[in-house]
This record gives sequence, structure tokens and C-alpha cells, in this order.
Amino acid sequence: MVSAQKFIAIVPAAGVGKRMQANCPKQYLCINNETILSHTVMRLLSHPLISQVIVALGVDDQYFAESALAQHKDIIRVTGGTERVNSVLNGLKAVDRKKYPWVLVHDAARPCVSHQDIDKLISQCLSNDYGGILATPVRDTMKRGVGFQDNVKGACSTIASTVEREQLWHALTPQMYKTDELATAIEKALESGLNITDEASAIEQANLPSLLVSASSENIKITHPNDLALAEFYLNKQNNNSN
Repeated sequence: MVSAQKFIAIVPAAGVGKRMQANCPKQYLCINNETILSHTVMRLLSHPLISQVIVALGVDDQYFAESALAQHKDIIRVTGGTERVNSVLNGLKAVDRKKYPWVLVHDAARPCVSHQDIDKLISQCLSNDYGGILATPVRDTMKRGVGFQDNVKGACSTIASTVEREQLWHALTPQMYKTDELATAIEKALESGLNITDEASAIEQANLPSLLVSASSENIKITHPNDLALAEFYLNKQNNNSN
């Protein structure tokens, strides 16, 4: 085991997922008769080092109370905010910082994260005594576009330039940081009106170091309708491999 210490995870789940074109928030769409949120939260709680999960939910969420998650003793519910960063901050306010000096934050729509990658993230952060994120190196040629359009016929743009892909990474989750440092970094960034897209960006704005921990590309974020089938494929593959 990578550590005898126990950890808490925050799952911001207040979004509506408009790009999924579904009748309910994407985290409540089902894969194998189980919601994406349930797959994600239970994947975290089944890790031996994660003892609790805080789920940040929308004010008008009508689905969580009807799920089995609502009765789970190790799941804490908090109210989410208008943006992901606000939901994460609300979650951080519910953390017992003496009991949990480190916190992991994981996307509700990433149900395929592996225990092996979580082990790597925890081990590397504790060894270096500062936080970091799971990530995958960029493999494809990267283009910068201009004149982006997104309509019923699909998204398109015009190529402005080719971006050097060396040292570029796709940011994944979980992202793990010291609880106090992350909360302070987010609060200061919000006070300054900075754009915070993930926990690492808040830490960057605070001029604190972050690790990039190489992880499996199976840890996809379900964003578009086609992602649902891919996530189902990965989950079935992972379940078969564990049997």
C-alpha cells in the first residue's frame, strides 16, 4: 500500500452537461444500469485509501436523493456553485482539515479512473510533499484555431498555427493537493477575478509547484454522446480484467 494515511475526495457534480444533449444532467445517465455518478463515486470509495467522498450537487438536483448514494454513510453532500471552482470550494469547506490534510478532486464524469493511477498520484504527491494531477502526454499534432463555430452541423474553426506538442499534457483527474493550500489558492484566485478551470490552475496562480503524473488514457471525461459508449467499453474491460 502506498500510505497508511486516509484521504477524502471531492466530486463536483453540479453541472448540467449541455453538450450531452440529454434529458437529465450527464452524471445521471446510466451505464450498465448504474449512473455515471454512482460509477465514479463508488470507484473512489472502493479504493482502500479513500474513506469519504464529498459530492457537490446543484441546488435544483432532483436525482441524487433517489439514488443509493444518498444513503451511503461515507458520502457527504454539499451544495455546489455556479462554476466547478465554486463547487470545489464548497466541498473544501466541509473537509475536516486536521483529519484530511490532503484532498483529491475528481470529475463526476470520469468513471474509468483506475486504482493503480490513484495509487501513483498519492505516492508521488506524498513523496514530493506537494500536489499534482493525473495527466497524459499529448500524442497528436496540435493546431491553434480561430473563428470557432459550434452549431447543429458540428464544430469547426480555421487553423491559425501548429502548436509544438512537446511537453504538452492532457490534464485529467483526480488532482491532489494539500487541503489548506488548495482552499487558499482558490479563494485568492476568485478574489482576483482569475479564470480557474481546474485545481491545478489555482495552484499555478499561487506560484506553487504541481506534479504531472502519467496516467492511463482510459480515464476519459464523458462530455459528448459518443463518450458514453467508450466509457461503457472501458468499464466492461476493467471489470473483466478484475475477475
